[in-house]
Amino acid sequence: MFLQQFANALVLGSVYALFALGFTLIFGVLEVITLAHGAVFMIGAFAGLAVVTKFNAGLIPAILVGMMASGILGWLIDLLAIRPLRKRKFHHLAPMIATIGCATFVISISQGVFGAEIYRFPFDFMPATSYNFWAMQLTLLQIIIVGVALALMLIIIFLLNRTKWGKAVRAVAETPRTAALLGIPVERVFQLTSFSASALGGAAGVLTGINFNAIHTFMGGPIMHRGIAVIILGGMGDIRGAVVGGLILGFAEIMSVAYLSSDFRDAISFGLLFIILLVRPAGIFGSNIERKG
Repeated sequence: MFLQQFANALVLGSVYALFALGFTLIFGVLEVITLAHGAVFMIGAFAGLAVVTKFNAGLIPAILVGMMASGILGWLIDLLAIRPLRKRKFHHLAPMIATIGCATFVISISQGVFGAEIYRFPFDFMPATSYNFWAMQLTLLQIIIVGVALALMLIIIFLLNRTKWGKAVRAVAETPRTAALLGIPVERVFQLTSFSASALGGAAGVLTGINFNAIHTFMGGPIMHRGIAVIILGGMGDIRGAVVGGLILGFAEIMSVAYLSSDFRDAISFGLLFIILLVRPAGIFGSNIERKG
């Protein structure tokens, strides 16, 4: 029983971690909490569904199209809503309010196009194959979700640590002014970061839609709340914290449903967050040192 629930928690936590990874990447570089990330997540899910239903495509094309659609939307949000604020001194709440407006606009347009009903992937989209490992029964879909989420997380971590773009991102995250003096195209880094982070959110949207086989225009709201909880739990702007925090939150939710009641799902999860922040206010990997530059 416990091992089975642990496997279920790993699946849910992987999606949370993937979503939060993009969320924390934007915060770490742009120093903005974009509250449109849930809408980006939703658009990725619908784009993945569209390519499956219209062109009978498989899982990989669905994920790639979802990532591309979400990446473009994230880039547009940065270009139209956040970039104008970057060019002048602004209150730290201004980007949050601007992205709330962007999210409301995207959701309203999506409602007009798709309506309020729930959309589902075709019945035969994924084979109902399952495998037994010790006391666990894992479906092929669960294995693919964990594998894809893990692969995307490893790719983005590799890019951040081992590539020229990653070095530029880390330099801009440390101090944009000094990075610009060193010849780094700061604005281009901002735009690529917005695209990449939003693409991760789109991938999480496709995986969530496939996992629960339910896509609707308001699906970004609940995971948005959890994404905020994850980046606070792991440490604001810390990549490791996003991954670990997502897994912890997924584990807490699944175990509370399995051993207590689904009514306590949110109470247990966010209660755990509250307790951890009482012990370590900066989050698991966070730092209380103020960054200047």
